[in-house]
Amino acid sequence: MRRLETISPSSTQLDRKMAQLTAIFAEMDHALIAYSGGVDSTLVAKIAQDVLGDRALAVTANSPSLLPDDLEDARMQAAMIGIRHEIVSTHEMDNPNYTSNPINRCYFCKSELHDTLKPLAIGRGYPYVVDGINADDLSDYRPGIQAAHERGVRSPLAEVGVSKLDVRALSQQLDLPWWDKPAQPCLSSRFPYGEEITVAKLQRVGRAERYLRDRGYRDLRVRSEGDTARIELPPESIKEFVLTTDLKQIVREFQTYGFLYVTLDLEGYRSGKLNQVLQTAAGL
Repeated sequence: MRRLETISPSSTQLDRKMAQLTAIFAEMDHALIAYSGGVDSTLVAKIAQDVLGDRALAVTANSPSLLPDDLEDARMQAAMIGIRHEIVSTHEMDNPNYTSNPINRCYFCKSELHDTLKPLAIGRGYPYVVDGINADDLSDYRPGIQAAHERGVRSPLAEVGVSKLDVRALSQQLDLPWWDKPAQPCLSSRFPYGEEITVAKLQRVGRAERYLRDRGYRDLRVRSEGDTARIELPPESIKEFVLTTDLKQIVREFQTYGFLYVTLDLEGYRSGKLNQVLQTAAGL
């Protein structure tokens, strides 16, 4: 586990941002949190619970693009911080605008999410829906943010300039044991734009990633391109992986999931790597 000194924000900066976040929730009276179980939305849920108590509600959307393990993590973390927690089903897989996997796929995913959460919030008397978007997310290509903003969703972390490093530092400051939990976006992010997404494809990617995590690899992705699984690991882990792992066994295992070919990305894992095709197209 990383030590705090690897996290750069000063205590003064963190105290100021925490005070701002607390003030935002104090003004809300009631809030429904779009809660994935990731480190960002869990920090938001924790602060909401501390400020609002029973007037805060965390809601997790369950669909084929969410790993079952992540849903269990969301349940466990919500119980630990004491916030009321509910699970709803979303149906983005019924929308061909989503399953055709265009470059703005996330727009349709977040539209489905918030078109589900907003009526729930209104019906329960919650004037605010809040998400875990942080300040760093605003500098990346995130079409889902637009869908959230169109529906009036608030992003307290982004509003007060809380970065990903800040999120981890604040989480550690609040004694949240998952402060260094790896980012885990939805499974649909494992497919190159334009490749159709199906439930079967999502399931095989999920099984492949769980297989590797069960063997001690935390920061990883299994990208799916046609019949090929491409394993991404942190660059510093690649040599050990090649030397100590039974590669033939991994290939055999992945083939039982439906992949024909298994490769290792020599560049290593990098968040948002599939977006580089957009940068190339834009001449960046």
